[in-house]
Amino acid sequence: MQTKVACVRVILERSALMSIALKGTAGIVPLTRDTLQEQVFRRVTELILDGSIVPGQMVTVQSLADAFGVSPMPVREALRRLSAANALTVVSGRSIGIPALSRARLVDLRNVRFEVEAIAAGWATERRSSEMLASLRTLLQALDDANAAGDVKAYLRANYAFHFTIYRASDSENLLRIIENLWLQISPYFNMLHDSGNYSTANKHHHEMVTAISEGDVPLVQEAVRADIDGAYHVLMGVLD
Repeated sequence: MQTKVACVRVILERSALMSIALKGTAGIVPLTRDTLQEQVFRRVTELILDGSIVPGQMVTVQSLADAFGVSPMPVREALRRLSAANALTVVSGRSIGIPALSRARLVDLRNVRFEVEAIAAGWATERRSSEMLASLRTLLQALDDANAAGDVKAYLRANYAFHFTIYRASDSENLLRIIENLWLQISPYFNMLHDSGNYSTANKHHHEMVTAISEGDVPLVQEAVRADIDGAYHVLMGVLD
């Protein structure tokens, strides 16, 4: 009996000491590798979204690790997540690249984008601010300048920034994640739209979006978003044909 009492006393004393220790470190956040992995994931994601990784281009874990100044481990984890999202695929050996785009997947992406991006643009219009509109007008000028100069990379970076300025203004993290996943699958193929004159057509729709947002016209901004999506869809479908 005395032995049992002694054991209980030891357990209680250890619990008390642990409680004191935890109170002394309450303001300290444990360090993990999650932050670095997330940073690498965001960097690779942005390379895809802004058109820096193009269809047919192959990249390796080591080349990305060297470019980011990190070990291969967080790069492998980022590529694993992006492969699971159908944004990247193994091309050959240790090289990865943009997955091939089939007609069926293009149709599916277009149909889903029609709905969710229109919803996001409508919500953004209802929550519009002068700061948001100022950013959009600056990006419109960048889009016009890049198109006039034939600078595909600059155009794609501005195009990504323009659309996501609108979608972030919807104030829905869940909706934004869905749209980002869709763009990870389709945006690399925006590199193929320049020669068709689509960038000029898209800019027309971009101007319509800003006008509609400034006027608070939800149906009009949704119509412009869908027209922009549809224009790219028909050009890409022609390329696949």
